[in-house]
Amino acid sequence: MKSFFPKEAVSERWRIGLKDLLRLFVAVWMSFAVNLPAGTNSAPGLQPLSKEKTVSESIKSGETNSPVQRVEKKAPSIEETLTEALATIKSTGANVGILSADVPLSITTNVVSLISTNETRQITDARIQMHLARSLRLAQDYALATKTLVAVLQGEIPREFKRLALFELALVASDSGQLLKSQQILAQYLQSYSEDPSIPDVLLRQGLLYRQMGVNTMAVSKFYAVMSSTLRLKLDNLDYYKKLVEMAQVEIANTYYLQGKYSEAADFFGRLAKNRTVHVDKAQVNFKLVRSLSYLPDVVECGAKAQSFLDLYPASIEVPEVRFILASALKNLGRNEDSMKQVLLLLQSQEENAKKHPETWIYWQQKAGNTVANRLYKEGDFLNALEIYLGLAELDKSPLWQVPVWYQIGLVYEQLAQPAKATEIYSQIVARQKDVDAKDASQSLLSLFDMAKWRKEYIAWTEKAHAVSKGFQRTGALSSVEIADTP
Repeated sequence: MKSFFPKEAVSERWRIGLKDLLRLFVAVWMSFAVNLPAGTNSAPGLQPLSKEKTVSESIKSGETNSPVQRVEKKAPSIEETLTEALATIKSTGANVGILSADVPLSITTNVVSLISTNETRQITDARIQMHLARSLRLAQDYALATKTLVAVLQGEIPREFKRLALFELALVASDSGQLLKSQQILAQYLQSYSEDPSIPDVLLRQGLLYRQMGVNTMAVSKFYAVMSSTLRLKLDNLDYYKKLVEMAQVEIANTYYLQGKYSEAADFFGRLAKNRTVHVDKAQVNFKLVRSLSYLPDVVECGAKAQSFLDLYPASIEVPEVRFILASALKNLGRNEDSMKQVLLLLQSQEENAKKHPETWIYWQQKAGNTVANRLYKEGDFLNALEIYLGLAELDKSPLWQVPVWYQIGLVYEQLAQPAKATEIYSQIVARQKDVDAKDASQSLLSLFDMAKWRKEYIAWTEKAHAVSKGFQRTGALSSVEIADTP
């Protein structure tokens, strides 16, 4: 590899090992990016929660600037790290040269002046190793990240560094799928730093881990512990801990919902919806409240909350599902006309909303329309069922969707004594068979083609039989008249 400078200009005494070189580069690169205080009495505030993520996703992704640590969004590659470090060194006037393939970069001792002179070598090494471990974790090199953090914990460094290293070690275990090990490390953290302001945050993370492990009772216990710990500890940043308490309440409700305890979940979501909470996604809270109520027998309450959600959040991605829940509630109350109106509104959804999340809208349009229309058909309400089926047929032009809907339309026309229209629909189904590859088509779809052909022939035979029967009746009537007129 060629050098930027003549080899004669590079003194042999400035050659250093690759390991120390990486340490120096990482130190330069990260020197202004991280603040590791020797102690702290308060926690920085949380960033506002993203409307597109749940609370637990925000916690696990590191969007909360908790007193434990800040989490980088992306792990830089070694090449990016070295390139940025080299640019920083050059900007200070340090002499840089490339010596060999084994030692890609070499710098003079001027670079040492870039590191804070009031730190001991042990603290500097710990700072470098902490950032290296975090980068390794984000790069999913969990084994090397673990070794690096264990070395930090075994060193003679201030207590604050060990606290951060212990928590980072718990994150490494969690990210690598070792949930039990992560819980054990967090338990050790709570025991060693029981008065630290980060305790509520750690308890919340423990609760999320327990729920992921399927131990829901322990998860709820940890979420309650978050609320009690904020009262026990003498904390300065009350706004931050208020957010943590609200998060814990949301996660308690989520845990009950995942357990199928919909009554408890609805109770918690209902309280969160009424409270003046500003740190949680109110739209998600109200949506999950509607969902929870849909599993309970109080259909009136469910319908009222669903209608309230549609009024408050008309542009939400959850609108189609909520409208389906409302339509089902109205159907259960015997309000068929109102239920059908909700389905038709869903089928005639606003194009702007449907374009944002087309898959979600189409799924709930199909599910809602099919469910309600089938129920109306079974109950003998053929006209309303027909109106919904006709709307469903336009949602998807593929044979897999359209042929079954057309078949239902044909059955409705038969029930309404309109054989001509039924025959027309069955003819359309038979004609679509040429667009389907028999090798790839499902057996149910192929059966529908056969059934449509059979019903078309059956209607033709029935119509012919009726015509013959009427002819016989007419002939019999004329014969009776002739016999009666004979003297």
